[in-house]
Amino acid sequence: MKTIFRIMPIAVAVLLAAGCGNTKNKAVEETVVEEVVPTVSVTQVSIREVPQEATYTSTIQAYVKNNIAPQTAGRISRILVDIGDFVKKGQVVAEMDQTQLAQVELQLKNNETEFNRLKELYEVGGLSKSDLDAIEMAYKVSKTQYENLKENATLVSPINGVITARNYDAGDMYAMASPIYTVEQIVPVKLLVGISETDYSKVKKGDSVEITADALPGKTFYGKIRKIYPTVDPTTRTFTVEVVIDNNYSTLRPGMFVRATVKFGANNSVVIPDVAVVKQQGSGERFVYILNEDGTVTYQKIVLGRRMGAEYEVLEGIADGAKVVTGGQIRLKDGIKVIVNE
Repeated sequence: MKTIFRIMPIAVAVLLAAGCGNTKNKAVEETVVEEVVPTVSVTQVSIREVPQEATYTSTIQAYVKNNIAPQTAGRISRILVDIGDFVKKGQVVAEMDQTQLAQVELQLKNNETEFNRLKELYEVGGLSKSDLDAIEMAYKVSKTQYENLKENATLVSPINGVITARNYDAGDMYAMASPIYTVEQIVPVKLLVGISETDYSKVKKGDSVEITADALPGKTFYGKIRKIYPTVDPTTRTFTVEVVIDNNYSTLRPGMFVRATVKFGANNSVVIPDVAVVKQQGSGERFVYILNEDGTVTYQKIVLGRRMGAEYEVLEGIADGAKVVTGGQIRLKDGIKVIVNE
């Protein structure tokens, strides 16, 4: 039987024999590190028309809100409408006890009769002017009192609207603590929107406003700015505008939470992808890397405007037609040379 010996190669850089310890030349191993050029993706940007708008939150309010109550205390005889009822302007909603009205009416008729009698007597010279003036004054006072009581004995709605509160029942004594009814006009409705003071010069009466409500998903309503308040709140740095919405089908109701999008026209601005924006740590500043013609990149500060989905409007810092880096920024620094990923 034969025994086969196989000699394996030894991968050793330097092999020293026992008798070679006095060798003067030593092997020196050198490591060469080549600099890796980063590969990036770029996008050429351009100027586009960017609609200027901002969305704010607000609450729907009744266009007009009135409290219905008599001017004096008294017993309520009849309650004719209830919460949720729609009423028309001039419709009778409640009646008060008319005992006092009847008494004043009798007094008025008596004073009227006496005045007419004494007037005839005065005309024939049988009464002084001062006596006639006294009875005339009494007649006018009783007439005013009667008209006031008559107006308050039958309560009517001052507007077209819906009854949103009823605080008394028939037979209760109205004690002037709270109104008998509250009626609100909900066609149209309005809302008050606080807009940033930086947009004060951009807003004007008649501007269109788009409204959406969480309670009515999938529906969009449109209103117009009716009033612009003349002062700015020094705490919030906002000014208020009043927006009126037709609400023809009474869909929007007072108290609903809504979002109002106010449109300010349009700007011609450079638009970039949001992936190109680099936020500097520890500050609110934004930057991008711009590709130069020599294959290097420049770290450029920018000022952003509106965000539109996956894009940003740029107000300052980028020229039309510039190429911005949209991928591979993590290994970049100002002035470094890059390879563009085609």
